[in-house]
Amino acid sequence: MKCTPKPIFEMPAALRKALGGGEKSDTFAKAMALKGKAFRDVPGRKTSQVELLGKSYFIKQHFGVGWGEIVKNIISLKKPILGAMTEVQAIKKVASLGVATTPLVAYGQRGCNPANLQSFVMTEDLGDITSLEDLCMDWKANPPDAKFKRQLIIAAAKVAKTIHEAGVSHRDLYLCHLCLHNQKLPDIHLSLIDLHRTLIHTTPSPTANMKDIAALYFSSMDVGLNKRDYLRFKHYYQQQLPTFWQQVETRAQALYAKYNSHKFQIKLATERSKLTDS
Repeated sequence: MKCTPKPIFEMPAALRKALGGGEKSDTFAKAMALKGKAFRDVPGRKTSQVELLGKSYFIKQHFGVGWGEIVKNIISLKKPILGAMTEVQAIKKVASLGVATTPLVAYGQRGCNPANLQSFVMTEDLGDITSLEDLCMDWKANPPDAKFKRQLIIAAAKVAKTIHEAGVSHRDLYLCHLCLHNQKLPDIHLSLIDLHRTLIHTTPSPTANMKDIAALYFSSMDVGLNKRDYLRFKHYYQQQLPTFWQQVETRAQALYAKYNSHKFQIKLATERSKLTDS
């Protein structure tokens, strides 16, 4: 029996016209062919900054994950991420919770074979922002204002608390995916970005939440935070049993060891070199 799924496509008319598309299928193809400044380029997925109608956008194009990736996830008891629609639903959910994220502009998906789905999601460029990874990079050598650091930690804890209590797990909750809006300073406004692996659970998942917090903790290990800073985060996040925080510590240490391994650093250098050459 031939599979003929209905294509998914949403895009403002002005952008559709800017791409020169008539039929939706034509515009979809043009969106999938868009090129710009590459920020991420891995097998099956590319993230680029593009300009249309004088405005900056980010487009994440998915070209199919392949059966190998699907089987690997199933064996590991993980839900395979097949394309852009996971991020589309996550953006809508996170925004509905009052957590700032990348505003959704357009998206589309077509295909039948789950291993070869073609899809994209386009979002607004958030403008003048700084990831917390970049912001905190030199805190060891140049400690920030105490009040500013305190407000930032509380804001990050509240973002995590809000999504986790709603059953949303980011699955890549590192400092680089929390961004500070510079134009709104001295007020602290954070946006949660890169939701392409986010899962939405019917009820909160303690295990998924623990993994998110472990990722956040791991990515903060070298920025000069002290015991009081971590206690402040715990206070504004969620009340948890000691076993939860023990699991966070164990997983974070494992992530730290993996990240600093020779094998992982070579992989990271290869990815960065690919972006530089593109």
